[in-house]
Amino acid sequence: MKTLLSLLPLGLLLTAQAQTPYPATPVKPVIDTYHGVSVSDPYRWMEGMKSAEFQQWLKAQAEHTAAGLKTLPGRDKLRARLGELLDAGVSTGGYATAGEKAIVYLKREPGQNQRRLWIREGVDGAERQLLDPLAVPGKPGKHSIDWYTPSPDGKKIALGLSEGGSEDSTLVVLDVASGQLGPERLQHAGLNEPGVAWLKDGSGFFYNRHPADERYNKSAVYLHQAGKDRRGSRRVFGWGMPGRKFDIADLPYIKLSKDSKWVLAELLHGDARDRSYFVAPLADVLKRGDRAAWRRVVGPQDRVSQALLVDDRLITLTQKDHPHRAVVARPLGAKGKVETLLEPSEQILMEMTKGPGMEEGEADVLVRSLDAGVSRLTLVHTCGCTPQRLQLPFDGTVREMEALGAGEWLLRMEGWTQPAQTWVVKGDAAPRAVALQPASKLDVSGISSERVMVKSHDGVEVPLSIVSPKGANVARPTILTGYGAYGITQEPGFRPSRLAWLEQGGRFAVCHVRGGGELGEAWHQGAHIVNKQNTVSDMMACAKYLSDKGYSSPQLLAGTGGSAGGITIGGAINQAPQLFAAAQIAVGVSDMLRMELTPNGPPNIAEFGTVKNPAHFKAMYAVSPYHNVKDGQAYPAVIVTTGANDPRVDAWMPAKQAARLQAATSGRPGAKPVWLRVDYEAGHGMGSSVASQLDEQADVWSFFLWQMGVPAYQPAK
Repeated sequence: MKTLLSLLPLGLLLTAQAQTPYPATPVKPVIDTYHGVSVSDPYRWMEGMKSAEFQQWLKAQAEHTAAGLKTLPGRDKLRARLGELLDAGVSTGGYATAGEKAIVYLKREPGQNQRRLWIREGVDGAERQLLDPLAVPGKPGKHSIDWYTPSPDGKKIALGLSEGGSEDSTLVVLDVASGQLGPERLQHAGLNEPGVAWLKDGSGFFYNRHPADERYNKSAVYLHQAGKDRRGSRRVFGWGMPGRKFDIADLPYIKLSKDSKWVLAELLHGDARDRSYFVAPLADVLKRGDRAAWRRVVGPQDRVSQALLVDDRLITLTQKDHPHRAVVARPLGAKGKVETLLEPSEQILMEMTKGPGMEEGEADVLVRSLDAGVSRLTLVHTCGCTPQRLQLPFDGTVREMEALGAGEWLLRMEGWTQPAQTWVVKGDAAPRAVALQPASKLDVSGISSERVMVKSHDGVEVPLSIVSPKGANVARPTILTGYGAYGITQEPGFRPSRLAWLEQGGRFAVCHVRGGGELGEAWHQGAHIVNKQNTVSDMMACAKYLSDKGYSSPQLLAGTGGSAGGITIGGAINQAPQLFAAAQIAVGVSDMLRMELTPNGPPNIAEFGTVKNPAHFKAMYAVSPYHNVKDGQAYPAVIVTTGANDPRVDAWMPAKQAARLQAATSGRPGAKPVWLRVDYEAGHGMGSSVASQLDEQADVWSFFLWQMGVPAYQPAK
């Protein structure tokens, strides 16, 4: 594996390009008063994203950054290497059973710019392509497949198509045999990430639809008659239904089970982890729609994050009595009792999926847990039998698990140093490798991983995962990333493109900051709303650890954070800029005081808080990256990235952050560059083309290597 032979002194980094003046940015302060505190917003005008003024400014910033990136001589070679690594093999994922044996999945082959939809007759059978999203019959333009659900008999597939990474899905129905699309063109179906719920006979399905003037709010579930246009849909649950009040951010879904007479309505309360569940007889829902006899069986007070229908019972994943969660069965009818099927333990229960049981009315539930950062699987029998631990081929992350029948389960696994693989597991049998995900041809023998614990500011130990080239433990160019929100975990995972950084002699590190779920719900709550500073403090502690222990140095360390992780890295460079040589804020939340006013704002109140609450406002204001930029401070070099079609974090938010950092550092002797990179064919990252993703990665890493003094990336004088 290649290593760096030399690094240039930092004094040689400030090239002519770094000193090129930024495009002019108008300052038009707006003063808001929150609970007696006056807050100035100099770039409020950017929130009018459709205005000519903002679009011209954004274009000028994009061109400024593009011109700068062209001066970095190593960028094109790095981009080519990233493409080679990604094209070294085939990648598959998104497995879903269809009918008796078939598996539907997404696959990308070398050279393809989007994943295509495929079907295989069993895990070992022949395969054929079903749909290329870049060549959809009757729908010109470039699309991505956002989600899909096969019908129970496997003859049809409902799926969502969107353009430009917008995630604004149009629901269509694909006939598996002919490859033709049905008459459905159901718009505003972008919230169906969990999929739709097909009726057992395939005559229709339940799907979520939001209003035309909303993106994440006021949605409802509709029953659609297959083979019809939108007029074949009628509301059954959610916003606007008579006799029940919903909050604006409540997000409903319908779940069905072929062994149950019930319809299960799952209601997400924005981005809160605890959900509500309602049931009604299927026959009543089919007859009366939203006037059916719905009744709530689980509320937020029950602390349930997932539920499955099994005959007359609801199998729930709950953290009511323990932050590591338990699996509890609840009766839906008049008979039966509440029964704990899997007790809490040191492991954190993460998710579960259902398969057929040995007897009618029973089921097997496969539960994935997290044990010191790696996945474990436990088979829970709803008959009350003793839970059974399943063998796994290696310590890593189970990314997908799908019931195949006959007691078998299909798994997709990967690790920090293990490329993705597919396996079939069953009871006490040894795992059997299957070629649904072809074995990687990449040489990973030269890399290693480790997990250490880092003391944060308050003595709490934070997990830090480090991936390095094997060899001497010397200070290396290192990318440190952190997220920390919604209880989401950053588990071991392999990315072929990372090899390009490791070949430069570099390292990757992931700080499992509080706000995530790596150590259970208590870890999430440890940086929730009023405790959000802990996310930032944990990131800074990990950055300092890497330098103190000789893994890296402040001259060789780049920090990254995306989306909610924009708070993490944005806060870290505000509070401890001396720890980093460079940073990327990717589609990042930066203006926490205005976030709740965006289309995706109301759901996020459950995670970040609201300025209407004095305690929330105080905590939000204290860590809001945009509001805590300090004039004249010696910031690291920063590249802010955004997608023009981003539906989750409006492009004005990264734009404001970049403008504020540019203003704070302009004119300061030795100031490092602040660039705003704009992708006009992308959104939040979901559905972005492969070329778009690799272009951004090459740009950001070249920016980092330039700032770290790597000779091959220094612009000519």
